[in-house]
Amino acid sequence: MSSNSGTWITRPETEADAPAVREVVRAAFDTPAEADLVDALRRDEAWIDGLSVVATTPDGEVVGHALLTRCHIGGTPALALAPCSVLPEHQRSGAGSAAIRAALQHAAEQDERYVVVLGHPAYYPRFGFTPASRHGIRAGFDVPDEALMALSLNPARPLPSGTIRYAKPFGA
Repeated sequence: MSSNSGTWITRPETEADAPAVREVVRAAFDTPAEADLVDALRRDEAWIDGLSVVATTPDGEVVGHALLTRCHIGGTPALALAPCSVLPEHQRSGAGSAAIRAALQHAAEQDERYVVVLGHPAYYPRFGFTPASRHGIRAGFDVPDEALMALSLNPARPLPSGTIRYAKPFGA
């Protein structure tokens, strides 16, 4: 299932996309740590097929990526949105937003309910994220309050409270 979001085509990552995704993630960050994290998550039980989403140009070049993997808020299954990456030459073009929106849509279609993100507080609210602390959600490590955010994929279902338990590859 793919969709066209303006100039970006979004679709779930395929096995053949793994090298291109690694290059996108590696180019978007200062160190290879996030690219290594994606590789480790692919081998972890937290991986959920269909929730690693790429944004491509019309000719198929992978330029953006968003990943949702299993985590828990207290004892409740949830998803962690991380990392989100765009090739530097395509940043601020909407490719990242397209990948994130598609990933969240795919998660909702798979009846997932909750998503947490640790990220820029001026960026993620556009997707509906609000400060996690408002819902009694916290990380098991020190993070700036405004950077930890949460989202219910169905507004009729309130977010649970508790401490986030991330997949082992996150090291948290």
